[in-house]
Amino acid sequence: MRRLMMQSVFQPQTFSVLREGCTGRQLFSDLIAGVITGIVAIPLSIAFGIASGATPESGLYTAIIAGFLISLLSGSRVQIGGPTGAFIVIVYGIISKYGFDGLLVATLMAGGIMILMGVFRFGAIIKYIPYPVTLGFTSGIAVLIAATQVRDLLGLQMKEVPAEFVEKMEAYCHSIHTVDGWAVAISGLTILTILLTPKFSKRIPGSLVAILLCTLIVSLCRLPVETIGTRFETIRMGFPRLQFPVIPWNMIRELLPSAVAVAMLGSIESLLSAVVADGMIGGRHRSNTELVAQGIANIASPLFGGLPATGAIARTATNVKNGGRTPFAGMIHAVVLFVAVLCFGKYVAVIPMSVLAGLLITVSVNMSEYRFFLRMFKAPKSDIFVMLVTFLLTVFLDLTVAIPLGMIMAMFLFMRRMEQMFGTDEVHSLHHLSRIDPTEDPMALHVYDIPDEVQVYEIDGPFFFGAANKFQSMIQNNMPLVLILRMRKVPVMDATGMNAFENLIRRAHGKKSTVLITGMQPRVRRTLEKFGLIQEIGTANLFDTLVEALPYAADIVQEEFHRRRARAAENAERSRSRILKKKPPQTETVSNISGDPT
Repeated sequence: MRRLMMQSVFQPQTFSVLREGCTGRQLFSDLIAGVITGIVAIPLSIAFGIASGATPESGLYTAIIAGFLISLLSGSRVQIGGPTGAFIVIVYGIISKYGFDGLLVATLMAGGIMILMGVFRFGAIIKYIPYPVTLGFTSGIAVLIAATQVRDLLGLQMKEVPAEFVEKMEAYCHSIHTVDGWAVAISGLTILTILLTPKFSKRIPGSLVAILLCTLIVSLCRLPVETIGTRFETIRMGFPRLQFPVIPWNMIRELLPSAVAVAMLGSIESLLSAVVADGMIGGRHRSNTELVAQGIANIASPLFGGLPATGAIARTATNVKNGGRTPFAGMIHAVVLFVAVLCFGKYVAVIPMSVLAGLLITVSVNMSEYRFFLRMFKAPKSDIFVMLVTFLLTVFLDLTVAIPLGMIMAMFLFMRRMEQMFGTDEVHSLHHLSRIDPTEDPMALHVYDIPDEVQVYEIDGPFFFGAANKFQSMIQNNMPLVLILRMRKVPVMDATGMNAFENLIRRAHGKKSTVLITGMQPRVRRTLEKFGLIQEIGTANLFDTLVEALPYAADIVQEEFHRRRARAAENAERSRSRILKKKPPQTETVSNISGDPT
């Protein structure tokens, strides 16, 4: 029984791919994607390792060991794992207080917690964390990452940088007179190169171009800027060594909150990365398997001198965009990193610290999701409040407090909202209209003639973060030519609902599908207008009733039918032309009718 339970929880996508088989063309695409992603990961891994208060090789070892295991055992086919910016703040705090041994213990415990979360099927529960909470702490972490890079960005002469945000800012202000113009110039050139590279080439990573270009300039011109080699006297590059720690019980008790924070943050980020990847490849990840894989990777990583690891959204997106579709791409990415460490590790010492600072500033800006953060101020006030409190707690207090407190606030505000709306414990859910009895609702689907390739769904009740996940799950694997959403019973939408709604619209556009909305209440429409979603839907696709929407849907289906027929006829004509061209010319034999041999 336990074995069957574990099999249902832990089903790596690698095994599924091996059972299904993989073509040579796909393996070649995975090889290219793995090499490119590995090259992208080299500077990021070094930067994350140093910014976390560890060493350059720690970041690289994390990407190699954890990255390989995550791809091998992941519940997502395209997940790329390794060190990420989200862990910088937590890891820096642990190392500054307990040293690297404390980080090792905390990471081991975090790995065990993640495995237990997967075994007890917590993967689905984590997805219910409200969007304002995740946006608040993600933006807060981005601010903290940027704050850790001010010294190297400006070339300030400081022996140590405090761990706390306020003290860190005060220390920077006291040392502002030591700004190094060369460091500022190199940091600026790094940021400019990263921003401009995609305008010339989408496939070449801007971070790699920036590091090579700026390092070359500093080395050839012998500019007086600090490098990795001048800050770290000894850099050990080579095969990572296995080390078993001695774990005192008092340290376990003290580090438990930090371990829980690492486990929660790693779980959330890995599942978010898997969801993003699902949207890019049209797949579906296995959340509990993903948690178990992340746990195993986080147990192995510190034993080889690595840091906490999780799914990296940016590197996963790079993998997908370059053709990666199986776990082999992620494993190849780890092998590329390992070869780079063995062959080129000695050149890491010449990389300027100001280059890494510029790289991490761009990472923090992208991580902050500032566009969504600013747009959230058009959302309901309760969601704005939750996001801001989570953000401020993350920056000024502690991430271990920000996440649970943000969750508690979101739950209480949601319950208050439901109480104000109904005043009862009535349950609202998402229904497919074909299951509704027409005797219960005279406006039910059964009384209408629904064309083929048209599906009608009705959202019954508030479209909040719980309904949003049901909504996405229902529509995810079934996108018709025309999707009609009846929203006459939706009195309110929260930010997570709007985010799910926006994802649906964009996915439908990507699938060449049309989304029609009927019966939208004025309050919901005002909310969507503020969020900018009415423009994405199109006012022509909004109807007061289902009766008005069905003829429009039928016209779309009819146009698509004629388009397909025309395309089929065109293909048939092309095939006929190719056959006639390939047919050999016929030779005719002329007989002598008269029988005269001459």
